[in-house]
Amino acid sequence: MTELSAVIHETAIVHPDAIIGKGVEIGPWTLIGPEVEIGDDCWIGPHVVIKGPTRIGRRNRIFQFCSIGEDCQDKKYAGERTVLEIGDDNVIRESCTFHRGTSQDESLTRVGSRNLFMVNVHVAHDCRIGDDCIFANNATLAGHVHIGSHVIFGGHAAIHQFGRVGSHAFIAGCAALNKDVPPYVMAAGLYAKPFGVNSEGLRRRGFSPEGISAIKKAYKIIFRSGKTVDEVIPELEALNRQQPEVGIMVEFLKQNERGIIRA
Repeated sequence: MTELSAVIHETAIVHPDAIIGKGVEIGPWTLIGPEVEIGDDCWIGPHVVIKGPTRIGRRNRIFQFCSIGEDCQDKKYAGERTVLEIGDDNVIRESCTFHRGTSQDESLTRVGSRNLFMVNVHVAHDCRIGDDCIFANNATLAGHVHIGSHVIFGGHAAIHQFGRVGSHAFIAGCAALNKDVPPYVMAAGLYAKPFGVNSEGLRRRGFSPEGISAIKKAYKIIFRSGKTVDEVIPELEALNRQQPEVGIMVEFLKQNERGIIRA
């Protein structure tokens, strides 16, 4: 079912079962397959391919040559019905590729809202991405990766499958992540190491001086005390009772399975 208020170029091919919201614009030579839902006021540029099952929220902008909702590149994938979900107000620039999930996970790749994906970003199967993130050109997420909110990935940065990056982290350009990056941490290098707290980003987002100070103290406990992850958690929990900003670091470390980056 296609809304009559949508503006669809005469060369675009839209499957009759696709659901197109009000105010949507679809550019020339774009292909929209079955089981695709596109929310109100989205703009889809030319030469875009969107394959279902894919659900796209409102006011997203998808530029030319993107491939959205394609089958994943996992060799175990055998055509099972899996899904891609995208939130609202994302900007997806040229030549990005977002793949649907696999049955080995939850059959779902999910992208939040207000994210910017620059040219040629790859989001693999079963990834989870929060809100308000920036992925610079050629950033690459392998399968099953979980990214928090307000995360910045520099150009050509890449993360290993099943990796995690906590909210408010900053990943430098060309960084290669083979371990998890806790919230608030800046990481750089091949393989990436921690380089302090993303203080400037936190200040811009309205964190108090007291909160940033507590996060820095937590960073020192995690990375400079010489203790294991399990050993630092009680100290971080005590600090969290004074400054709640530390709480997401505690929860992140409690879910640690792959290990975290180390200096």
